[in-house]
Amino acid sequence: MVKLKLLLALLLFPALTNAQERFNGTFEKLDQQGNPVGWDLTYNGKNKFEIKLDSAVKKQGKYAISISSVPGFPSGAIRFPINQSFQGRSLMLVGNIRTENVTDGFAGVWLRVEDANGNDLAFETMENQKLTGSTDWKEYMVSVKYNSDEAVKITAGAMLFGKGKIWVDSLRLYVDETQIEQATLKSAPNYPALKDKEFENGSGIDTIVTGKVQLKYLTLLGELWGFLKYHHPAIAAGERNWDAELLRVLPKVLQLTTDETASILFESWMDDLGKVPDCKDCIPTNQLKDLVVKPDYGSLLNNSTFSKSLKKKLTHLISNSNNKSHYYVDFGGGIIPAFTHEQPYTKWDYPDVGYRLLALYRYWGIIQYFSPNRKLAQDWNNTLAIFIPQIIAARNQYKYVNTLVRLVSTIRDTHAFISSNVYQHYLGRYKLPFQAKFIADQLVVTGYYKDTLNVTQQLKIGDVITSINGKTVKELVKDHVPVTSASNHPTVLRDMPGLYLLRSHEPVFKLEISRAGQFLTLNQEGPLNDKFDSYSKDWDPKPKAPGFELLSKDIGYIYCKTFKATELDQIREQFKNTTGIIIDMRNYPTDEMGYSLSTYLKPNPSPFVRFSQGSLSRPGSFRYGPPVISGSKTEDYYKGKVVVIVNEMTQSNAEFVTMAFQTAPNVKVIGSTTAGADGNIVAIPLPGGFKTFISGIGVYYPDGFNAQGTGVKIDYMVKPTLNGIKNGTDEPLEAAKRHILN
Repeated sequence: MVKLKLLLALLLFPALTNAQERFNGTFEKLDQQGNPVGWDLTYNGKNKFEIKLDSAVKKQGKYAISISSVPGFPSGAIRFPINQSFQGRSLMLVGNIRTENVTDGFAGVWLRVEDANGNDLAFETMENQKLTGSTDWKEYMVSVKYNSDEAVKITAGAMLFGKGKIWVDSLRLYVDETQIEQATLKSAPNYPALKDKEFENGSGIDTIVTGKVQLKYLTLLGELWGFLKYHHPAIAAGERNWDAELLRVLPKVLQLTTDETASILFESWMDDLGKVPDCKDCIPTNQLKDLVVKPDYGSLLNNSTFSKSLKKKLTHLISNSNNKSHYYVDFGGGIIPAFTHEQPYTKWDYPDVGYRLLALYRYWGIIQYFSPNRKLAQDWNNTLAIFIPQIIAARNQYKYVNTLVRLVSTIRDTHAFISSNVYQHYLGRYKLPFQAKFIADQLVVTGYYKDTLNVTQQLKIGDVITSINGKTVKELVKDHVPVTSASNHPTVLRDMPGLYLLRSHEPVFKLEISRAGQFLTLNQEGPLNDKFDSYSKDWDPKPKAPGFELLSKDIGYIYCKTFKATELDQIREQFKNTTGIIIDMRNYPTDEMGYSLSTYLKPNPSPFVRFSQGSLSRPGSFRYGPPVISGSKTEDYYKGKVVVIVNEMTQSNAEFVTMAFQTAPNVKVIGSTTAGADGNIVAIPLPGGFKTFISGIGVYYPDGFNAQGTGVKIDYMVKPTLNGIKNGTDEPLEAAKRHILN
């Protein structure tokens, strides 16, 4: 929360400052080419929008920057990188913005904080502030937490997502309450691990032949590497570059032929880290209160390869691990982990086999010891043995990314997608310009992304697609389930069309469809994927929908995507004589919705959720935190019926908010299975510049029911039908109306 004195300082502070040494936020200082010093207006050559230094439209001084949309491209942004570290705990970017006809998205300023490996420590845009339409100059701000122990780079910028035009001017950047020009610099941390750069140019391992013996020892190596990484105090203190230590020991492991020599090598490797002191005040894991997930050590303690002395040392480390901080994991004073100092190794799109094994071991270790939903993963303790041969055999960058996608999909987490340009190219450059969804296990045309290439004449709403490029949809679903990251099957089917079924490396798709009892075969051309915006159509189908309205004199309607807490008094007034309210949660809600609307729906504060949190001292264990409460004591709450509509588009914060509403009286949830991915999203960088994500905290109902995977509790299951799609009927909405009026 920004302090009052800082708000007053911002109001009184003149936006136009003198010398801008660290941040040229007024765009007044130009280089020899006439560009504002320090600003990257091309965004490393990726910008397709029109970016200009504008001397005609400006807030003050000589210049502002304008960003204008260009048809066929979704966004444009400018940035100002600052490669310095500062003393402080928070960052705030303040600036003036003017907009003109901004639609299908938002405009605003943004902030990013990165660590030494290029990983995001914090990132924030103005998406939730909903800056759209045409507005005159007005001051806005975004703020993020600042981890001065890890941060080495700050990037401030402005962006336009969607259509229209924006101008920005008079930007100021603050560290805590101090403008960045006067902020105190901080020297980078001096961890010994940072100095170990032996393997910067590769592991030196080109090929690995995996027989039964090699696979056994490589599996034990991965388990032991991950265990020591998160338990041993020397690694927690940043004394060892644990990636480099893996690549040093790997050639020796590949030479092993007997269990005796394997155990000697692994024990010597552990001994080299130093003796672990006895912990006088460590509480055994089985005595921890509110324990919801117990640690799992794979086969480390029950394999036949390790000697008794090695297993004894492992057991001692488990009992005496007492790390309060960690080089590779940071909770930042909260409950959500950040995986720090994880090198992304962006030098290669296709890393050598040593680094590919490192990617597998890194991911496995993070899930094993810091995923709150590890128990939901698919046969997780056998994952290393299954994927070691696959990751070794990945002979090019596309087979490598495919293997990573398969790996990530095994944890059954809708948050666990892969982000990389290689992956996008692997998916295919061409995409069909219509929207299709699975309705009763049939792939049905439900809308159009773009009226192009004769698509609206060839395909009609309600057409059932039975085959694509010679393969039945049933076969395609079977093929793509293992590479679709989702918490449950309905969400697999939600994501599969856009990811795989409607994409190809060839521009012409051969489709077989069923329409009104007739079977038709047609060829439909698909434009390049970056020539139209399918994301907005899927995730923001009603961009201009009001946050609330009366559907009739008896029924009020609230749409989660555009709800504003500032409209709550208007909602109270307009809905005071209604019989019931429908809250449509089939999208992503605004951040303030859960707590603000709960004060309207509930007569008393009450717990609605419990989080589970991981541990640095007991990696792999997760304990319940205190119940989270919503609502306030009031007589002026809504006393009519309330129906919350959900479906597979209800994900993450939408599920969290729905759980808050379910503790109010007279609330029923209608619809179909939600995405089952609640809890804050956490990034995991992998070698090759790939990035994936997990749900960072466990989310449970107060009674202990786990919302991850299963989704929120539903009172009445109502799903769309083929007839409803053809007739344009929103069947869950109609069911909600009937419930209120009956």
